[in-house]
Amino acid sequence: MVTVVTHPLVQHKLTLMRDERTGVKEFRELAGEVSLLLAYEAMRDLDLAQERLRTPIVEDDFPVLSGKKLALVAILRAGLVMTEAIVDLVPAAKVGHIGLYRDPQTLAPVAYYNKLPADIADRRVFVTDPMLATGGSASAAIRSLKDAGAQGGNITLMCILTAPEGIAVIERDHPDVRIVTAAVDSHLNDHGYIVPGLGDAGDRIYGTK
Repeated sequence: MVTVVTHPLVQHKLTLMRDERTGVKEFRELAGEVSLLLAYEAMRDLDLAQERLRTPIVEDDFPVLSGKKLALVAILRAGLVMTEAIVDLVPAAKVGHIGLYRDPQTLAPVAYYNKLPADIADRRVFVTDPMLATGGSASAAIRSLKDAGAQGGNITLMCILTAPEGIAVIERDHPDVRIVTAAVDSHLNDHGYIVPGLGDAGDRIYGTK
């Protein structure tokens, strides 16, 4: 299932990110802001329970988070900026990292790092990667999570921007994983970049080219 967050604030900030004139500092800040807004939607279905407490006025039952604890897993390196923003919203969440890069010739994902919470199987997992282009890296990351015990129904992939080709790969490989994104763009070009896109998210976040 794909959820596109069409909130005006998300769409406005995404447009600013697309602009080639947007500098590193502003781009990084915008990426964090959009990630935080995406997280509100991605976590809409978190379980709640009632807890009894006393306000300065009266004692009553009030909602608190319950159910599975949370984990944020960043696909390195660009996913870091998303996780760093979202962890401010859910500071008790554990954070994992999966290092993957896309071979420039074959476009296939190459793994180089994997560090996950030991109890990942018992947590709701939110995977962060700004761009879902070919889908290869995201699919490989999700496979690593499942191999570590995470259940597909407990995994949400959060991407600022997606391409239909990448969505198709995730739906084929992991039909039980939900995707939350700010936009689904037109297609991929011959170099595997999203069109119209916003360029290479990692390079624009970190100022490397």
